[in-house]
Amino acid sequence: MNRKIIFHGEHFLDFYKKLDSGIKSKIQYVFELIKQVKRVPLKFLSPMTGYDGLFEIRVEFQSNIYRIFCCFDEGHLVVLFNGSQKKTQKTPKKEIEKAMKLKKEYFKQKNKKS
Repeated sequence: MNRKIIFHGEHFLDFYKKLDSGIKSKIQYVFELIKQVKRVPLKFLSPMTGYDGLFEIRVEFQSNIYRIFCCFDEGHLVVLFNGSQKKTQKTPKKEIEKAMKLKKEYFKQKNKKS
């Protein structure tokens, strides 16, 4: 299995730049797993129920949970949108809405190119 990970806009990178090196290396580890493992464990990558085609990458580090929203494109491509640190049981609705908006934007731009 060889998935490719790309970014849509600067949202994920802006989030990533603010993190310390420990969580950055854990995120890199999870990205490598997603790229190479055929069936990524749900612990790391799971679909967001009720949000068409939106997935979340979950990374745990020092009792903190970080979420990175993404989707698949053409089966192999993981498109990263935005990320957040989970502070409560529920994922902040504004982060999910932002990810859905970015997902629509990504496919709209992609369809213009083709």
